[in-house]
Amino acid sequence: MPSRGGLFVIGSGGREHALVWHLRRHYPTTPVYCAPGNPGIGRIATCLPVAASDADGLVEAAASRGVGLTIAGPEAPLVAGLADRFAARGLPFLGPSAAASALEGSKAFAKDLMRRWGIPTADYRVFDDPKDALAHLESTSMPVVVKADGLAAGKGVVVAGDLDEARAAVRWMMIDRVFGDAGRRIVIEEHLTGEEASVFALVDGEAVALLPAAQDHKRLHDGDRGPNTGGMGAAAPFPLGGGLRRRILQEILEPTAVAMCRAGRPYRGILFAGLMMTPAGPKVLEFNCRLGDPEAQVILPLLPVALPDAFHELARGRLGPETLIANTSGAQGARE
Repeated sequence: MPSRGGLFVIGSGGREHALVWHLRRHYPTTPVYCAPGNPGIGRIATCLPVAASDADGLVEAAASRGVGLTIAGPEAPLVAGLADRFAARGLPFLGPSAAASALEGSKAFAKDLMRRWGIPTADYRVFDDPKDALAHLESTSMPVVVKADGLAAGKGVVVAGDLDEARAAVRWMMIDRVFGDAGRRIVIEEHLTGEEASVFALVDGEAVALLPAAQDHKRLHDGDRGPNTGGMGAAAPFPLGGGLRRRILQEILEPTAVAMCRAGRPYRGILFAGLMMTPAGPKVLEFNCRLGDPEAQVILPLLPVALPDAFHELARGRLGPETLIANTSGAQGARE
């Protein structure tokens, strides 16, 4: 249970509304705050007029109310070091440090980490110079995936079906700087085929516990066509059989947690692995350092316990890797 002062959610979107709803459901008498929130959130929590980017204001809001736990919804404050700011004031916070948030903040960092540790992912090259990137495309089979290295609100990925589209994506990111500094460096990787899934876990150092998996739909148009968006909708639970779950744990999530500890960037929070179920097995498309939006809206209602309680139990070594998905395993089928 949360300690004195209540709970604090940072953000203003559907993910944050789902988080507030989740906390209110499990802690009906505990004060719940949200900054900056939105009118819908304001019906079930107290909204505070502090921007998600205002680290000083958020720290003061939590400290002045004696908040027992703060949970960040969006990625940008985490990558900017919000968890570190809360830790410096001794304020409980659920979310990774700036160093650990590099798993999402830099696709090049994440890809290099996976390569070093043998974590399955697409083959790739990293480029700082658009001329080198364009030259690489001339000898690369299509389709390819072009990704801005930094944060781009879920829109910095182009699946290029032919050479012209790939060239345009490189120019769009690196020369036109549509995503600002996020496109200063890019990753060009092989195009993987299969079914996508969003797999979430609580991570505390080397300890990992799975949450229910989901599947979101990013393409703007029907038929899985059009540019990527931040998410057009999601469904959960995604059908992962026990063998596949164990493989994802043992080949992807647990090695990533260990790798981050060995790199001096221990991860503490919610880890989101976007996976492609390829014929060779699951491979990582991306890591995110928080709950997804819209996935949070379909995952949180499935949890048998509250996130704060679950993370507390994980930190104390009393939460098994699959405890939080046991109640949904029947609905997940027997996909292996």
